[in-house]
Amino acid sequence: MTSATTISEPERERIAAALAEIACAAGEILRRYHRAPCPHALKPDGSPSSAADTEAEDLIVEALAGRFPGIAVVAEERAQTDATRPADLFFLVDPLDGTRDFLAGTPDYSVNIALVSGARPVAAALAAPGLGRVWWAGAATVEGAVVAGRPGAGRPVHTRPAPEAGLVALGSRRHGDPETAACLAALPVLETRQVGSALKFGLIAAGEADIYVRCGPTMEWDTAAGDHIVAAAGGCVVVPGGGPIRYGQHGPDHRNGPFAALGDPALAPRLALPTGRPTVPLSAAHP
Repeated sequence: MTSATTISEPERERIAAALAEIACAAGEILRRYHRAPCPHALKPDGSPSSAADTEAEDLIVEALAGRFPGIAVVAEERAQTDATRPADLFFLVDPLDGTRDFLAGTPDYSVNIALVSGARPVAAALAAPGLGRVWWAGAATVEGAVVAGRPGAGRPVHTRPAPEAGLVALGSRRHGDPETAACLAALPVLETRQVGSALKFGLIAAGEADIYVRCGPTMEWDTAAGDHIVAAAGGCVVVPGGGPIRYGQHGPDHRNGPFAALGDPALAPRLALPTGRPTVPLSAAHP
């Protein structure tokens, strides 16, 4: 499997399970550094990078090369110096999403790994080591506990219909913008919770929340795994106009435009996402 041919559902499920194993193993590295000394510095775009990011990414890239030889990997830390346009079949990797929260000692950080085929994710894993939870999806999404650094038994999870009482919206603890606030103001939001990293996608997939709108910048590796986790659980992630995010399409900076993750796809026509790419600094480009 080295080209973007049709990948069968059983194969997608096997790939997703393997990605969950790798994500949980990387999560053990992060757990060792969490709330402990963790050397870090600012990258050229102003975002932080730590020893935990680098070590976790090294483990993930090596594991992917061993299990899936010949498939390109676009990983956050390496992408800072590699402007190569990905092939039609490639992995997107964020070894530590939510680095600022991680360095601050909060548990809202994640490991994101997705296989992209034909510009869309087809298998993914999203691990939340600080919470002991992991989601993975081939054709369908399952969630398991992280047990001794490995995925426990998975159970199917599904998004929920929009509650009549009002929506639970998830927002980024460290990032906000007027456009996102305006989108949410037009919807019947009952409660807004602040959650770091791509963990927001997992909570929507599990039916614990309903919507996550982001009009500020994110990167492809921030969203690809969560995008697939939500979609395979019955929800959707949409851009202005209602279509999906297309991956590998955004040039060497891998930057997304505005999007919304929805537990109930029926909410999509009610959204008014702004068109165009965000103009705020790339240092804010984390969920």
